[in-house]
Amino acid sequence: MLTGLNHLTLATANLPRSVEFYVELLGFRLAARWETGAYLTVGDLWLCLSLDEKRVSEKHPDYTHYAFTVGQSEFAGITASLRSRNVFEWKTNSSEGDSFYFSDPDKHRLELHVGSLASRLDQCRRQPYEGMEFFD
Repeated sequence: MLTGLNHLTLATANLPRSVEFYVELLGFRLAARWETGAYLTVGDLWLCLSLDEKRVSEKHPDYTHYAFTVGQSEFAGITASLRSRNVFEWKTNSSEGDSFYFSDPDKHRLELHVGSLASRLDQCRRQPYEGMEFFD
């Protein structure tokens, strides 16, 4: 039986650049680093950055992305800091809760989000997506 997300591994073409991005811009803590990888943490999340020379840095056409929780009081400051570093914004928010959609140096799509599944479901109960069903 699954009990949760164990860790997330992202391929990177430039390990030092990616470590700097996640530590300096997003506030991850560096737990370990080696020649071809690094382990970082934020909250309960264990992130592995893995050097992969085959990493394609083209823009991804699909909606796959990784969202990180941020408090409402910190959202504007973190977003302003990321914009001042000229991160690529790949989407404008149109859903419940403040969100900022941006890419890391390897073009992994990321999101900063204020809210939770509970707040999203509350909004969806008021304005459900087409064909939406609830299971509670």
